[in-house]
Amino acid sequence: MSDATDTAASANIEDGFEDGEEEPNMVRIGKKPIMNYVVACMTLLNTGVADVMVRGRGQSITKAVEVVDMLRRAFMKNIRIHSVDIGTEEVKREDGSTASLSMIEIIVGH
Repeated sequence: MSDATDTAASANIEDGFEDGEEEPNMVRIGKKPIMNYVVACMTLLNTGVADVMVRGRGQSITKAVEVVDMLRRAFMKNIRIHSVDIGTEEVKREDGSTASLSMIEIIVGH
């Protein structure tokens, strides 16, 4: 498995919260460098996927916005933002407690 595909696949629980849902076209932003997520998005888009969801929660919201911005400005100038969704979700922590966490979902595609 390539590093970019590995980043897209393993970016599931990086923010310290468990999340039962998993979507194949989602890049979940965590603690890795921004370029890892940019490459993961480019890899998904270049494999024929129509849309990619970039999702950041909590402190990763800023990084999610930076990933999409860098993707648009430097690498794929023809990419479009289809939607931006913000909200708060209840998540279960690894210790069993629950927390409210802000999130952003940015859907980009051709």
